[in-house]
Amino acid sequence: FSFLQERLRYMLVLLLLLHGTNSFYVPGVAPINFHRNDPVEIKAVKLTSSRTQLPYEYYSLPFCQPTKITYKAENLGEVLRGDRIVNTPFQVSMNVEKKCEVLCNFPNKPVTLTVEQSKLIAERIREDYYVHLIADNLPVATRLEFYSNREEEEKKKEKDVQFEHGYRLGFMDGNKFYLHNHLSFILYYHREDVEENQEPTYRVVRFEVIPQSIKLEDLKADEKSMCTLPEATGSAPQEIDPSKENQLLFTYSVHWEESDIKWASRWDTYLTMSDVQIHWFSIINSVVVVFFLSGILSMIIIRTLRKDIANYNKEDDIEDTMEESGWKLVHGDVFRPPQYPMILSSLLGSGIQLFCMILIVIFVAMLGMLSPSSRGALMTTACFLFMFMGVFGGFFAGRLYRTLKGHRWKKGAFCTATLYPGVVFGICFVLNCFIWGKHSSGAVPFPTMVALLCMWFGISLPLVYLGYYFGFRKQPYDNPVRTNQIPRQIPEQRWYMNKFVGILMAGILPFGAMFIELFFIFSAIWENQFYYLFGFLFLVFIILVVSCSQISIVMVYFQLCAEDYRWWWRTFLVSGGSAFYVLIYAIFYFVNKLDIVEFIPSLLYFGYTALMVLSFWLLTGTIGFYAAYMFVRKIYAAVKID
Repeated sequence: FSFLQERLRYMLVLLLLLHGTNSFYVPGVAPINFHRNDPVEIKAVKLTSSRTQLPYEYYSLPFCQPTKITYKAENLGEVLRGDRIVNTPFQVSMNVEKKCEVLCNFPNKPVTLTVEQSKLIAERIREDYYVHLIADNLPVATRLEFYSNREEEEKKKEKDVQFEHGYRLGFMDGNKFYLHNHLSFILYYHREDVEENQEPTYRVVRFEVIPQSIKLEDLKADEKSMCTLPEATGSAPQEIDPSKENQLLFTYSVHWEESDIKWASRWDTYLTMSDVQIHWFSIINSVVVVFFLSGILSMIIIRTLRKDIANYNKEDDIEDTMEESGWKLVHGDVFRPPQYPMILSSLLGSGIQLFCMILIVIFVAMLGMLSPSSRGALMTTACFLFMFMGVFGGFFAGRLYRTLKGHRWKKGAFCTATLYPGVVFGICFVLNCFIWGKHSSGAVPFPTMVALLCMWFGISLPLVYLGYYFGFRKQPYDNPVRTNQIPRQIPEQRWYMNKFVGILMAGILPFGAMFIELFFIFSAIWENQFYYLFGFLFLVFIILVVSCSQISIVMVYFQLCAEDYRWWWRTFLVSGGSAFYVLIYAIFYFVNKLDIVEFIPSLLYFGYTALMVLSFWLLTGTIGFYAAYMFVRKIYAAVKID
């Protein structure tokens, strides 16, 4: 009971810590102070669509271009995400209003789109593309106002406001395509406190846009690049006819508003989620289930084991011992090395590497250091950490390989360093070729690919060898019983001891503990949402580790009771059972939530899903394997064996 109290107290402290992480903010992202009339640069990031999953760079469409195009130097994470941050010709100055201005350098001469360009724009509008811009590193958002399902009287008073990332490129009405050619920027600033005689300084705290489609004839432009917007009711939208050339004007207006939002909390608008309660509900639900299970498991297993051990250790007459059954019978075979020990130890080494990486990434992100405002930081950190965690992966793999009577340590180390990363690299390379074919910015450029290969063979491989060398030289794991010369015959197993049934049974619980979080992670990956609730994710990860370990121990106990001692591979496979449910969930998500219809986006979705499922299986399988191995060594150490 005291142990339970201790755990609850620990959980409460952790929750309080998590609650406090909202307030303190990302190191390394310094605020920029502007004076009145200072230029505020508007940059373009990319075009995205959740229907095609293929990002494109901004100038892949015939938008107005500045005299010199300069791309921002990007980190690894940004490149892998398909961001290509580039300057735009929008002229915005701090706290200076603009009613309406023509964007391209011809004062009143419209832009003419060729048939090819018109076709391309129409196609991107049909594919539901969004344009992403940033001002002072803040992404642009479109305000969506709608009435919630409240009572009629309240409806008049209160609207619910949500924000959509980026703005729609255009819209369709019947079979006609309309382009958003006028952008009304609304920028919010926060006035900083300065001393009396100093010029006031401002910081950008929100960046909104209202995209409009206005026909060329309705936009009256003069020689000074100024234009007049028509009345909202009387204007017709700008149609793009893909079968002929189109003439239009790109225009924009700028409006500044003062805001009480401080710089530190300027990202809150983008991260506000109406369903934080769902997370709390899911966490509490998971914690209750896990405690309930721990209670039942510990009661059953500890009581049954105590009884078993007491019976086995009674030195009664020999007739009784002849009839004994259960897990003691297989003591001479339980530590017999399995088939393919090198592959098993290599996979477990990769599992350890993944486990360390995920644990550190989630913990650091929970402290607010990998927030969405530092673009690509999460992906970059994960890549580098996976490379550096090769030391631990190699160490655990080497020690296990030695325990399983392996001798070829160099080959084992090479297998550990290349088996899982090789599969990941192979799948990504094939998918990348398809993305290249589509000329998408999501394709990893050749230099980046070479850099990743250099990281793999220059950092990860030597570190895995180093870890493997020390792990292999270390004393092997101490097995408490000797292995017999002749393997014992395994009795015929019941139907429910089948591997596949085991996978189905063992996967439900860990998957149930985390599937709500999985929904939000999928939304972040496939629907261009921001994922930032790393406090919840950290808790879910701990719950996942606990539930995987418990289930694995139960499964291995039942297997040994059925006198089947081939538990090494089976525990690894069965513990990763929740990966099977993740796969089923991914298919369900694809069918119900996404409207992807084309071949290449579908291929991308299932290719990346396969990688996720494989990684998740390695992770949960490794957690379960080590829990079961510790359990098996413990119970056989407690039995007196003649």
